[in-house]
Amino acid sequence: MTADEGYDSDAFAAEVAGRGAAVMILPRKKRTAKREYDPVLYKERNKAERGIGLLKQFRRVAARYEKTAKNFLGMVLFAAITIWLR
Repeated sequence: MTADEGYDSDAFAAEVAGRGAAVMILPRKKRTAKREYDPVLYKERNKAERGIGLLKQFRRVAARYEKTAKNFLGMVLFAAITIWLR
């Protein structure tokens, strides 16, 4: 699991590791025992978050006005294509 430093706690990391996932959380600056993380994977997480932020600029996607999953997927695809063509 990849998360930002807001989720950097020993209890949360133990829960994630207990479920069998690898913990890739950027350690806080004041943490004495630094946790290992992959900086390349962390940058990929940031790209995904920025992409979702771009999609949420479209009100219909952010507010989820569409009632069916098919129509919501169509609006997400429309928003993604519009962003891509900019």
